[in-house]
Amino acid sequence: MVFVVFLLAYLIRRRLDRLGRLDSDVMFRGWFHRGSMIRAGDEETIRMGLALVVVPGIILLGLVWGLSWIGFRFAAYPLELIILVLLMGTPGWRQLLAGYSDAWARGDMQGAWRQVQDRFPAEERGAALSPEAMHRSLSKALVIAIFERFFLVAFWYVVGGIGAALIARGLVALAEQWPQNAARPKFQKLADMASWIPARLLSCTLGLAGDLAGWVREAGKVLPGFGRKTEEILMISAHGSLTGYALDPEQFARLHPDEWADFGGRSLDAIRGLLNRSMLVWICGVALLVIAGVV
Repeated sequence: MVFVVFLLAYLIRRRLDRLGRLDSDVMFRGWFHRGSMIRAGDEETIRMGLALVVVPGIILLGLVWGLSWIGFRFAAYPLELIILVLLMGTPGWRQLLAGYSDAWARGDMQGAWRQVQDRFPAEERGAALSPEAMHRSLSKALVIAIFERFFLVAFWYVVGGIGAALIARGLVALAEQWPQNAARPKFQKLADMASWIPARLLSCTLGLAGDLAGWVREAGKVLPGFGRKTEEILMISAHGSLTGYALDPEQFARLHPDEWADFGGRSLDAIRGLLNRSMLVWICGVALLVIAGVV
């Protein structure tokens, strides 16, 4: 039943993303507003933020365990479906990428920048990026957003249940949305810990879903990848798994200068296709685990 719940939640979430609705970031910002009132000198404390994420996660774990203990485990599945739909999703990205691709095709790099600058880290928003650097930054932001809002949630839901999925997604939200900026690096370290196994699992999946030979050439740089950030693991793996220099704009420009206007949209389509195929591999993997009685 875990497989059915996740599959339904994934399909519903994809539909909502196409409509640009139900942004989980807005939900988390509203919930974390409770942490906006901090005493002077406590800006770096993470206790309140962790409580706002961990306590609901533990309550969910206890609720599911209690229902299982009394023989009513099925009663928790509708709640899990709703929570998964709320935790997952990247609404707004579809429209944003379409606007970016159109601006790129017109050669309007300033227009492309205006479309996507809000998705970049704060340190990159004011930088004078070249088109190549801008595209790499956008590609990284896209890969990380989909990983954290789909794959990370899927992994912890299957492994630890809905409570673990909420905690893992909540840690990512704390690193991005917590009102006190000074505490965000600490939350990011915890989020990186929660992402360690899922990121490396996705790295292997990218090879299966893409160019396996190309991935093998890069695998030594990222596996096991101790000391590397999640974004490094995923971007290096995606680069090896994609063909046509989808993540190497400089090389593409040298080899195919006449097709440069199409590069932006073509590259993003390739990245999204690779991630979609990777999720299909995960879904098939979970189905096999269910058949084997593991899940």
